[in-house]
Amino acid sequence: MLLLPCRPRLVLFGRQFTTTGAVLAKKGPVSKIRIPSKKAMAAKVRRRAAKEARRVDHSDDMSLDAAIAVLRAVEVARPRACYELFVKADLRGGGITVPKGRINIPREPKPKPEDTVLVFAEGRQAEEAKRAGAQIVGGVELIEGILSSRLKANTILCTPALIRAITPRLGRFLGPMGLMPTERRGTVTDDVEGYIKRIKSSSEWKADRAGNIRMPIARMDFSIEDVVKNFRYVMDAIKRVTGNVKLRDTREDNQRKVIPIMKVTLSSRSAPGIPISDY
Repeated sequence: MLLLPCRPRLVLFGRQFTTTGAVLAKKGPVSKIRIPSKKAMAAKVRRRAAKEARRVDHSDDMSLDAAIAVLRAVEVARPRACYELFVKADLRGGGITVPKGRINIPREPKPKPEDTVLVFAEGRQAEEAKRAGAQIVGGVELIEGILSSRLKANTILCTPALIRAITPRLGRFLGPMGLMPTERRGTVTDDVEGYIKRIKSSSEWKADRAGNIRMPIARMDFSIEDVVKNFRYVMDAIKRVTGNVKLRDTREDNQRKVIPIMKVTLSSRSAPGIPISDY
């Protein structure tokens, strides 16, 4: 660094001022901030999850078959009690969407609750939605009823022709509840009838904001084979949504953000959660 000599002092109105020459910085290449790729960030998340998993005490973990045997013994007096599955997903970090999906368990432990379906559609598509079983069908006139909570639904669909009309008023209201129709979730579609038929034969699962997923997966009076089959089916669905199973060998799949699964337990009403080792 080169310092220029000081200039002579100036005297103005009886006060002395000293001026210093400019400091010249060394010339050189400007350092650039390296931004990691999405693939590198996903690999970092997987390494962090593996490191944290090694710190967890797994001495109490059981195999799935052993856990089923223990719970059946505890609930021997209640054959219609349910096996409760608990999955802890790591949602730390920015930009992670709360995992959710729809499944059709091979053998349902409980009767499926009927979904209330609201559809924004007009003309022929509105008639198709009514035939498929949608309880509430209409156009933009439904907006006021939704905002006032007079119209409530578990599933809301919309045709592409109406999505621009409802988004400005309903986006902030339905978005935090996970009910706003979006193309990514498939709830903005021209095939309204087909979508309603698909959800009629499936049930929804969803994590809370802390990443906890809870659902009944079987009853105590089910055969062990049925319990194992239901458990594997549900876990496979959760792994696909959280990115823990590679769906296809494409660049898009490689860049998907992986949500690590921290813990999987199986419990019942009268028994504590048993950590499962072979999920």
